[in-house]
Amino acid sequence: MSRCFRVCSFRPNPMPEIAMSTVQQPLITAIEFERMLDPTDGSKLELVRGEVIVMPPPKGRHGICCSQIAWLLLNFVKPKKLGWVTTNDTGVVLERGPDTVRGPDVAFWSITRQPQMPEGDFEIPPDIAIEVLSPNDRRPDVRAKIKEYLFYSVPLVWLVDPETKTVMVYNGNMRGLELGDDDLLDGGSVLPGFSCKVSELFA
Repeated sequence: MSRCFRVCSFRPNPMPEIAMSTVQQPLITAIEFERMLDPTDGSKLELVRGEVIVMPPPKGRHGICCSQIAWLLLNFVKPKKLGWVTTNDTGVVLERGPDTVRGPDVAFWSITRQPQMPEGDFEIPPDIAIEVLSPNDRRPDVRAKIKEYLFYSVPLVWLVDPETKTVMVYNGNMRGLELGDDDLLDGGSVLPGFSCKVSELFA
């Protein structure tokens, strides 16, 4: 997850420079956003109601934690052919008109809801969305993103904190359940049969 947000537009403005202060930039669509190249400095992009959000490159601990979570899920999901596990901020379209495209740190789509691997962004919300905190994340931004997932019917959201080694579990509402290092994290009715100790996410 990002450590800070700033809004910018990557579309060229064809208007003369003198008019730039009075002409509002048009909103970006999901199709236009999908065609954008990632910044060369490793920053990540998301689209929130038509505006591009730039997030600084994730650091080492964040990336390792994301990889560990994806590995645990994939080892359970793949042999049973239960669906798709994604990482690296894979795009999912949450809203149209204006468009919102988010990129969960890790996510799972069941094969019943998403029978085919998409060529572009996922067009339906995931069954599980997982965000991994970075040290400089702003809590209001984190909370807003989780509320978006829940509003657009993501049934299970995990907020993972590598610093405190805890996981907040959200099942359809903002009343999160905090799990500690020795607690058991499971997939509930969304991914029945999956479970691991919270400590395994940080191994």
